[in-house]
Amino acid sequence: MESPEQTAGRKTLVLTGASRGIGHAAVRRFSAQGWRVLTLSRQPFDEACPWPEGAASHVQVDLADADSLGMAVAEIRSKLEEEGGQLHALVNNAGISPKLEGGVRPNSIDTPMHIWRQVFQVNFFAPILLARGLLAELKSAQGAIVNVTSIAGGRVHPFAGSAYATSKAALASLTREMAADFGPHGIRVNAIAPGEIDTAILSPGTEDMIVDIPLGRLGATNEVADTIFYLCSEAASYVNGAEVHVNGGQHV
Repeated sequence: MESPEQTAGRKTLVLTGASRGIGHAAVRRFSAQGWRVLTLSRQPFDEACPWPEGAASHVQVDLADADSLGMAVAEIRSKLEEEGGQLHALVNNAGISPKLEGGVRPNSIDTPMHIWRQVFQVNFFAPILLARGLLAELKSAQGAIVNVTSIAGGRVHPFAGSAYATSKAALASLTREMAADFGPHGIRVNAIAPGEIDTAILSPGTEDMIVDIPLGRLGATNEVADTIFYLCSEAASYVNGAEVHVNGGQHV
């Protein structure tokens, strides 16, 4: 574990949904630039993970449980105190998109209400609760927040269910509200809306959608991570309240 002298002065990111896909690529991107990355996950830290300080920078939390989330915020704040109590970026990447029995897409008629509540807790309420809970640390660093929405938030998607899609649409609207509310504190709030990204958990049939993507291919996780990093960097110092589409032009 690094000493306080070694860690002093570097930037810190809090990232949800870091264990795979876009989140995993973001860990690599920020770590390569010398950032300390605090990861949040339902699972305990995997000792096989190669990231420096991984165990010390991991917080186990169930974002679907408000009590667990509250305890996680307290733990995050304690970890941030180790490096001056500043948070330079919060990336709300975690999201859930449940399927019905047999992998059926849950539509607005068939989705049980407890699934609606669970999806909104993770995809919508957790981001604002984390941002509010870490407001002082973000303000101290004049930090940035990036909410990960989805192309499904703006159109009916063949795989994403109704609860997921509407939670992401709500998160896009919340991003605008947060940009207006957090901006006077010196905190920028933006969103990225990924399209079809090539990950290990692609839904069957995703590759058939390439025909509708002007660039003619799926996106790579590092391309999304690069956009997240840009929005958290000084290069985006006057970008606030934006939702950046990362989908190869699929939305046009």
